[in-house]
This record gives sequence, C-alpha cells and structure tokens, in this order.
Amino acid sequence: MTACPSCARENPDDARFCSTCGAQLAAPEPARESRKVVSILFCDLVGSTALGESTDPEALRGRMRRYFADLRAIIERHGGVVEKFVGDAVMAVFGIPVAHEDDALRAVRAAAEMRVAITGHGLEARIGINTGEVVVGGEGETLVTGDAVNVAARLEQAAGSGEALIGGETRRLVRNAVRVEPVEPLTLKGKSEPVEAFRLVEVIADADALLRHPEAPLVGRTRERERLWRDFEDAVTERTCRLFTLLGPAGIGKSRLVADFLDRVSGDADVLRGRCLHYGEGITYWPLVEILVAIGVEPDSVIGTSPPETQLAFRRLLETRAAGRPQVVVIDDLQWAEPVFVDLVEHVADFSRDAPIFLLCVARTELLDRRQGWGGGKMNASSILLEPLKGEDCDALIDNLLAGALLDVGTRDRIAVASEGNPLFVEEMLAMVREHGGDGEIVVPPTIHALLQARLDTLGIDERLVIERGSVEGEVFHRGAVAELAPDSARPELGSHLATLVRKELIRSVASTFAEDEGFRFRHLLIRDAAYESLPKATRARLHERFADWLVGHDLIEGDEIVGYHVEQAHRYRSELDPADPALSALAARASEHLAAAGRGALDRGDFNAGRSLLRRARSVLPPGDERRLALGPDLATALREAGNLDEGDTVLAEARSSSDPVTHALVLLNDSIWSLVEGVRVSADQRHAWREEARAVLEDARHDEGLALYWWSVALEAWFGLRVHETADACERALAHAEKIGAARLANVVRSRLLSSYVVGPTPVDEAIEQVQALHHDEHGALATAWQRTALGRLLAMKGEFDRARDLVRGGRQLYQDAGLLMSAGGISMSESSVELRAGDTAAEEAALREGVELLETIGDRGYYPTVVLKLAGCLYEQGRHDEVEDLCQRARETTGADDLVNFVDLDGLEGCLLARRGQPAAAEARARHGLELAETTDFFEARALARARLAEVLALGGHAEDATEPARGAVAIAEAKGDVAFAAHLRERLTRLGIDLG
Repeated sequence: MTACPSCARENPDDARFCSTCGAQLAAPEPARESRKVVSILFCDLVGSTALGESTDPEALRGRMRRYFADLRAIIERHGGVVEKFVGDAVMAVFGIPVAHEDDALRAVRAAAEMRVAITGHGLEARIGINTGEVVVGGEGETLVTGDAVNVAARLEQAAGSGEALIGGETRRLVRNAVRVEPVEPLTLKGKSEPVEAFRLVEVIADADALLRHPEAPLVGRTRERERLWRDFEDAVTERTCRLFTLLGPAGIGKSRLVADFLDRVSGDADVLRGRCLHYGEGITYWPLVEILVAIGVEPDSVIGTSPPETQLAFRRLLETRAAGRPQVVVIDDLQWAEPVFVDLVEHVADFSRDAPIFLLCVARTELLDRRQGWGGGKMNASSILLEPLKGEDCDALIDNLLAGALLDVGTRDRIAVASEGNPLFVEEMLAMVREHGGDGEIVVPPTIHALLQARLDTLGIDERLVIERGSVEGEVFHRGAVAELAPDSARPELGSHLATLVRKELIRSVASTFAEDEGFRFRHLLIRDAAYESLPKATRARLHERFADWLVGHDLIEGDEIVGYHVEQAHRYRSELDPADPALSALAARASEHLAAAGRGALDRGDFNAGRSLLRRARSVLPPGDERRLALGPDLATALREAGNLDEGDTVLAEARSSSDPVTHALVLLNDSIWSLVEGVRVSADQRHAWREEARAVLEDARHDEGLALYWWSVALEAWFGLRVHETADACERALAHAEKIGAARLANVVRSRLLSSYVVGPTPVDEAIEQVQALHHDEHGALATAWQRTALGRLLAMKGEFDRARDLVRGGRQLYQDAGLLMSAGGISMSESSVELRAGDTAAEEAALREGVELLETIGDRGYYPTVVLKLAGCLYEQGRHDEVEDLCQRARETTGADDLVNFVDLDGLEGCLLARRGQPAAAEARARHGLELAETTDFFEARALARARLAEVLALGGHAEDATEPARGAVAIAEAKGDVAFAAHLRERLTRLGIDLG
C-alpha cells in the first residue's frame, strides 16, 4: 500500500492518484533505512506436527493455504504488513511503511480476530505481540530488525495454547481498550532482565486506546468558548445552518471543548454525533450510520444508491427535525472521513435553508491537506485553531487532573515544560509518573510518541527529509543548514517544503540567528525529538558532522559549544555502531578541542555549571591516557573542587599526573601545591615550595602566562595561609599581570578576590580599603567578581557600623555563589556573614549563618573552609556561654585544620586558653593564649592580632590578674581602632570591660 503525501490515505501500490483526495501519487521512492516504533505480531500453530501426521498432505496443503489466506486478510485489514510465513508461523508488523497512532491496538485487534479465525479452522495457535523501536530495512532487506522483534517471538513461544501474550509497552498503548491479566514476568533467553507480559482476555469493542477525561473542568479557552456559543446562537436566531470547524493537533483539547459546549447546549437543542473511523470496511458513511441509529432512523432509509440521493435525504431529515428544535450535529475526526462523506457535510452546509442546524466538525489540521478549500467562500462557515494552553492554564489543568493528590514541585514543573501546553500530553505524562514515579527527567509516554510518529508519516518524502534535517540542528533550525544537509532531490523545492511544514503546524517561522537566513522552530520539542529519533544512527552521525562543518563558517558567540556538541554526537553514534571505526580518533580530538574551548570560556564569564559540564565532556570523549585528555585535568579538577566535587576532582588530577607533557606536569604540580594547602593535606611547606619552583622553571621556558599566573597565585595562597597580607597582595599583583595579559578572566577574578580580601583583613584603614575595593572591580569582570566585591565591601561597611547595607551586600554575594554552583564558596561566605553579625551584636543571626555554612561544607566533604567555619561557630557559642559545645567544636577544628593554616591555630589557642581558664587551669590557659599571640604577631591580619590580645586579656582576668590584662586589652582595641573598625573596637571594649578590665 502507498500512503498519499497529501492526506495519508493508503492506496494500492499501482495507483497513480489518491482514491480519497485525488492528489497525484509520487512514484514510489526506494525504501530507506529508518528507525521506528512498531508493533510486531508472531503467531504459530500448536500441534502442527501431529496434524501433519494425521492429515493427507494434499488436504493439509489446502487447509494451510486457506489458513494463511485468512490470517493475511485479517492482518492487512487492520493495516499490518506480513513480514513472512515460516512453516506454520506468521510474523506481521504494524507501523510500516506508514505509522498510525493506534498501531498497537490494530495489532491486538488483529490478534483477537485471528484467534477466532484459527478456531474456525479447527486449529489452535499461540500469539505474541510486542511494541518497540526497530530499524526498518531498505530495499531488498528484512522489513524490521531489533530487540523488539526477538521479544515478540519469545512472547509467542511463552504463550499457552490459544493464548495471546502482549508486552508491557503494548499494554501501555492499549490499556484502555483491552482487558488483560498479568502473568509472571518472563525470563527470556538473551534478556538480562525479566520481561513484562500480559495475557489478552478481551478487546473492548469501539474503545479508544487513549482514555480521555471530559469530566475534568475546562481550563482556559474563554475566547474559543465564546466563539462557539456565538455561532450556535446565530444559527438559532437566524434559523440558518452554520458550519463551525474546530481544528487542532491531537490532544490539544478539542474533545474537551466540545464536551463543554454540549453541556451548555443540551437543553436548547438536539445533539447528533458521529465519528469518522481511521480504517475499516464499510466506513464511508459510518458517522451518518451512528447518527441515524442513535435517533431511531433506519440507515437504509437515508443512505441511497448514489451520493446525491444520500445528501438530499440527510439534509431533509435534519431540516425536518430542526423545524421543531435546533439540531447540533457533531462530526468527530473529520480528517479521516472519506471524500464522499465530506461532500455530504458540505452539501448540508451549502443548501440547508430556514433551519437552525449547527454543524460542528472536529478535525486535526490534516483536514486542510485533504480539503484545502474547506469552508472557504462560505458566508455561514467559520473555524478556529486551538493553540497550546498558557502557563497558568496548564498549571490549573494539572491541579484538576491531580484531584487533590500530591505531586512534588520539581516533577510538576517538568511536566508543564515537557508538555508545552498540550492537555493530552499532560494527562499521559501524569499517568506515566503515577505508574513509574517522577524522579529524574519526564519520559515521553509511548502514546504520545505514537501520535507524533504517525503525524510525521503523513509527510511526503522530501518534506520528511527536510524536517529530519532540521531536527539535527535542534528545536530551532535554519534554512541554510537544512539546504546544506538535505539531499539534492529536496533542495529545489526547499522553500515550498518549509512552507508546507509551517502550514501543517509542525514548525513556525522565528527570527534567524544568522544574517540573511531564515529561522524556524518546531511547534513542539517532542515533534523535533520524534523526527530526530526516526533517523538511523549512521545518518545522525553523518549529518551532525556536516552541520558542524557548516556552522564553523558562521560567526556565533557560542560557536565552540555548538560545534563541539555536534561533533561529539557524531563521535557518539559512530562509536556505538563500530568501536573500531578509524574516524573516531579525529572526531574525538575535534569534539574535545571545541568543548574545552567552550568550557574555559564559560568559566571565564562566570558560568561555572556550564564550564564544569563542558570540560567533563571534553575530557570524556577522549580515551584514557590521551595527552589531550590529561591536559584538561588541572582545569577540570579545579572547577570540580570549587563546586564541592572533591573526590571527582582528586580522581581527575590523579589521572593527569601520568602526563608526559612538561607543561601539563607543571600545572599538575601547581594544583597539588594549591589544593594540599587549601584542603589541609599533610604536605610540608618545603615540598610545596619544591613543586612550585619545579613548575615555574618549565612554565618560564614555555612562556606560559596562564601557568605563571597560577604559579604566583599559589605563592599568594602560601602567604595568605601564613597571614602575611602584604606578601599575598604582592604575589596577587604579579599573578594578575600574567592573567590579564592573555585574557584568563576566571583566574584573574580569583586573584582579584584575594586582593579584595587582603584589603579587608589587612591593616589598610577601612575608608582607604573601601576605595581600593571599589576601584579594583569593574562590571565586565562578571557575576562572580561582583560576588567577591560585594562580600568585601559588606564586611568593610560593617566595620563602620552600616549593618543593613553590609547584610544586603553579603547576602547578595552568597546568592551569586549559589547560583553559580560554587558550593565551597557558598559555605565559606558564612564567615563573612559572621563578621557582619558579630559587629552588629546579633549572635543568633551569626550562629544561624555559621551552622548553615558548617552543614553545607560537611555535605560536600570540604576540607578547606570547614575547620575555619567550625572555629567561627565555636567563638560565637563561646560568646553565649555554651562552653561544652565550644570544646567539642575546637576538637573538630583541630582534627581537620591543615598544618599551615595559621589563622586557625591562632584562634584555637585563644579559645582553648579561655576554656582552660574557666576550668581553673590558669597557668596552662595563659601559656596557650600567649602561644596564640606569638603566632598572631608574625602576621599582619589585624583581626587575628586584636583577637589574640583580647583572648590573652580574658585569660588573665579570669585567672585573677585583671591588672595584667590591661595592656593586651588596650592593645586589642587600639588595633581595631587603627583599622577604623569602630564596630569591632566597640565589641571588644564592651566584652573586656565586662570582665573588669580597665581600658582607660
């Protein structure tokens, strides 16, 4: 059978014109390989060996000939194709060459009819039906190949005599039209997991595979409801016939709108309703027969021997009935009507007079392909096209369908996005969630896939080629790209094919990304997915590579990411088909190069989530041990660790250590130096120094500015952990010079962040520090640089007592960290929040911020910020007198603090000294506090120096030596005042005075 490219009606293979719409049928195209979801039916006789033994060969041959002829007729009547007869077994496929949305139901109906026919032959058989993805062969090849075929055969073998077993996917597609009994999942040879199976009990007559919910409240559609009602009122008031056509794709809500209209109109008119069938025998006037039977009229009294006779009889019947009461005639699925029946509807619309008749035709947009002038030129005709539901209406629909059941917000949002406002898609996705749970991505239900596949199969061959090529680019595609990817046969009429796809509501025109080109967007992302999934993987690989070549010639901001993606896909499909393909190595290298460039670019502009993902992909596409893969290790490891993926970062860097490239090895050494310090790994300062200097020699020889920037950054961090602010700033300036020289924005911003911090914690007076912080930051540095600047500025303003502004700035910085996925920084910023709240005197807010930080850092397994935040929390609780908790926190901090993290040891000595003093151990307490002060005095961290003095003063006062506490106490306040930190000075003054210390 040949499908008409205009109306999709099937015609005999030798037909030149469509028997339905009259369109010329194109010469058959050579069958091309494609991927499709089909339903496969296997049927095998039971006891055929015994039958052959007891039956004369000639009689058996005749009996089997009749048996096979009957089965073929049944299969073909339901739209299936007989793949083969082998012995006494039959294999049939439903869904080729043209898919139908109800192929699974057709297969099940055929199976039910076959069982009756087989019994009529005095035979018994087993039947198995399965639905799944297959590869449809080209000319001269097996029709279909794939695991779905094997499972169908196994289901047939597992069925009992006279039984039909259907697979799980088939059952999902026909669940509302059958009665089945579940059987134990089948352990089938060659299958790693048991296979769902159901025994077919009954096929429910006239039932649809899809269960609709007309009882659900109608949402949205206010304008459409008014149009529909107004046209009906016009028909009644003017006593005339009105033809109203309600158009829209499957599932858009046509039936629900009609149900709402009929509820409103039922008291004012008679409602007559008929439905056009997709296939079957004697279906030409099927809707008319349904109407006549419903009102008690013998069909033969209206359906005459010729179309004009039938038209006249039906029109007069309606006019007679309308004389007493308005008639509403609803014709469902008019797109499937035979031309003779469409003529009948038009006749009533054109010739009815002085009769309130409202013809409501419900159809998919394919009707306009069959009847391009439908309704045109008629003064009494109107139509509307239903669009997808708006966001708020889609939310209301979900509420209605849930009927009070709970659904998590994430799943709900994913359904709303994936359905794109199609009510049926919402219903089916909700049903899928109920059956399988809502974790992860929303899986497209098989019912929806069947609808979309069938819709695409109505396209002509060149239109299909065009939409498939568009799908390779993505949801939005361009005419130029399609022209590049399309075969020669489709190019001359490309504009016409695109216009047809627009008219068929499959795509729509949008603004083009490229100058002098046309842009198009798929009407629904799922249409794009269905078109793409029909392409064989070999074709996908070839088209992705060609599109990448085309894209390279176009100036695109995110060109590396998009080119990298398409080359990556080409590599993926080639490797799936043939892991030994010699083209894989070059494809992998090309994909990695573009993805790595895109990843580094994303990191530079502060898009850390994208940067990590792109670098991961750039690395994973290359084989283990490849030097290009190893070279990506340092950058990826850093990005992963900053996001809290510490173990993965360690794994990536460990692999990179095997590199034989000197520059890569040098960058690994610098990363080891930096992260062993930050994470408190037990590596000596001498070892870190040796690593840095070994790396520096290589990088200077290579004139590798980015590596040299990283070298000076590692020097700056070493100084920072030693609380040497001036050394930190000097090293940062040198790192910044190298980074800015080559435009290494991410590294430059990281370095700037430490410069900003040095202005905060160093001796630079507050007002001068504020000027420095504001001068160092520019908007073009990006969102993360803004986060660091806001945090620094907030801390400085808190020192001046401007707490509200300070809080806003620091909280804004936290939000930017969280948005970027920088969980380590998001946890670490709790120290800045603590700094603000300590000065504001809000210990409750300080504790809450620090506990949140500790919890986050514990969750990600951080080994850098964690001990410092724990110590800040200990200090906060100490201020509240919760000394037992402080002791525990100090122990946790000491166990996790790195050997070179000087600020923590200063803080630990001071806090533990105070605890010892409160436990009545003054000598030990004073020794501990003085040790902390000695450490602090080697630094220029003003707060560490001031706090160490204050802790010593407290220890002395608690030991009964308040007079000896005066000097360190006054020194603490003086350091804070010299900084201009009036808030901290006031805090120290109040606290020390409370201990009875004379501050003068």
